[in-house]
Amino acid sequence: MNPLCSRCNLVVYPTEKINCLDKYWHVRCFRCEVCNMSLNMKNYKGFAKRPYCNAHYPRANFTCVADTPENIRLKQQSKMQSQVLYKEDFEKNKGKSFTVVTDTPELQRLKKSQDQISNIKYHEEFEKSKTPHLHEEGRIQHQQPSNTAPVYQPSAAAQNYHYEHAPEPVRPAAAAPPPSAGKRYRAVYDYVAADEDEVSFMDGDVIVDVQQIDEGWMYGRVERTNMQGMLPANYVEAI
Repeated sequence: MNPLCSRCNLVVYPTEKINCLDKYWHVRCFRCEVCNMSLNMKNYKGFAKRPYCNAHYPRANFTCVADTPENIRLKQQSKMQSQVLYKEDFEKNKGKSFTVVTDTPELQRLKKSQDQISNIKYHEEFEKSKTPHLHEEGRIQHQQPSNTAPVYQPSAAAQNYHYEHAPEPVRPAAAAPPPSAGKRYRAVYDYVAADEDEVSFMDGDVIVDVQQIDEGWMYGRVERTNMQGMLPANYVEAI
């Protein structure tokens, strides 16, 4: 069965049929919707499934909206609503962490550096809090009156009382160097000896004959200066 023409609604026979814009047209009916100019398959332009010539083809234009008080009010209201929603989401998600960070070697290195820095600060605070007590003990032990009276020595009870109330545990004294264990370490920070039984070193120095004393202190010899004594364990790393 032959289809109907989209413009005149008459039967379109194959000899005069144009199939375009999803519709069927007579050759004489395929014209511009505005100027009624005869069109063909080469010069037509379709819009909303209707044929147009190039001169009368509809073009989309931007619409200018005046900034009226009502539009300003709507704009401010929309902005306030968005701020309210943002604050609600912020309060709901406060304290929650949604970021998953991969434990990469770079992050592990940064974490190790932060741990070393915190250990250094802790050691500095410990040395500052310990120095007044050491100076007070040295003043009492070495202070002698003008006569020939014996030097005052604190009793064991007094010493125990002092150590019990010290802000930090006192590291063990190094009476004699421990036997060589053959371990080698490299200094990662500069360190200046704060006591006579400690040893100073610089960043990059090699520490040999290292012996672990406790969790925070070691005994070793600086290969560059050939000086030996106690050193903080968090200032060196094993080679």
